[in-house]
Formats: sequence, structure tokens, C-alpha cells
Amino acid sequence: MKKLKTFEAVLTEHNAVMAQLTSCLDDINAAVQLLISTLNQGGKILLCGNGGSAADCQHIAAEFVVRYEKKRRALAAIALTTDSSILTAHANDYDFDTVFARQIEALGNEKDCLIAISTSGNSKNIVKAVQTARLQGLSVIALTGCEGGELKKQATVSIVVPSAVTARIQEAHIVIAHWWCGAVEEVFNVSNHA
Repeated sequence: MKKLKTFEAVLTEHNAVMAQLTSCLDDINAAVQLLISTLNQGGKILLCGNGGSAADCQHIAAEFVVRYEKKRRALAAIALTTDSSILTAHANDYDFDTVFARQIEALGNEKDCLIAISTSGNSKNIVKAVQTARLQGLSVIALTGCEGGELKKQATVSIVVPSAVTARIQEAHIVIAHWWCGAVEEVFNVSNHA
């Protein structure tokens, strides 16, 4: 029987990746400034990703719209991963590669910011979403891993988690996104919602 990887080994990997995120600090800080600027000018945050990254999109959007830690006004964020009718109609009638690009075409404008999440940085539908976003004048934040892939080249700001392990990359993405949510919330902490 194959020996199982211990939880301690997973924690060691996790902690090593978290420690290496210091190499991404400039980009993480640039991204939060982009998010603040987007919301200050009346724009919205759009998010797209596949699989676990799709779930992260929904999680992050909920933190912005509802709240992260403090009661405050709602902040405009839309996870493009949530409308099953749009997703399935587009995949059936066209293809899955442009499922997010189509939504950006309909919903995005130059005041908006797209957070594009792909652990490899090469997911075709995420790359096409970024291309459409750039054509429409949106700023783009890429959350990736590995070497950053195509997204690193096309985004306004790219955060490339220094790991090739999907689970560790996704863990880092949510840690980064939680910090963004907290930092943005500090700026928009004037409550009109009790």
C-alpha cells in the first residue's frame, strides 16, 4: 500500500509558498490600488475562473458585495461563473472558450476591472476573456501560478504564485484575495448599511 502524504508535509509546502509570496508584494499592492481605483470611479469588478478558481470567483465577489469583516455599503462585483443558463447556452450554441469573453462583451466597460484566475495562466477561456477585456478597455488583474502563462503577458497586473502545485497556488490566491477584500473594505468603510 502506498504511503500517504502527511498533513505535516502539506503544511510545510503551504508555508513555503506563503513565505515566497513576498516576491509578489509589489504586484499584490498594485492590484489592490487598481481595485480601489475601479470602485472609486464607479466601475465594477468582474471575475472569471474554472473549477476551484470559479468557486474562488464566487467567494471573492460575495466578500465585495456583502462584506468581508465590516458592515459597509455594497461594492460592485460579479462572478461570471454563476449563471448556469448563460454558461450552458453559450457552451452549447457557441463554445466554452468564449463563455466569459461573451459576458465581458455584454457587461464590461472601461471603468471596470477583470480578475482572471487560472493556476496555469493558460486556460483558453480565461485568456480569451482577458483579450476581450483589454479590447473593451478594462484593466485586468491575473492571479496565476507556475510561470504565469499567457495571462502574465496580457494582464495589467499579474500575480504569479511561485509554485507549480495547483492546491498550493489556489490557497495562495484566496489569501491574497482576502487581503484585497480587507484593504478595499478599509477604504470603503463608510457605512450606509447597518
